[in-house]
Amino acid sequence: MDQRNFLYMFYGFAAAWGILALYVISLVMREGRLRKELDSVKRMLDSKG
Repeated sequence: MDQRNFLYMFYGFAAAWGILALYVISLVMREGRLRKELDSVKRMLDSKG
């Protein structure tokens, strides 16, 4: 195989892993926001009840 093909393959895998990492980070951030919102709703329900 040509050395250039390995370089392109490396760039492809690096891009795929980078995109996957960004997706996982965004999911973690969303989960944190949802958890805060759920805690806020729980506090509102406790204060009314």
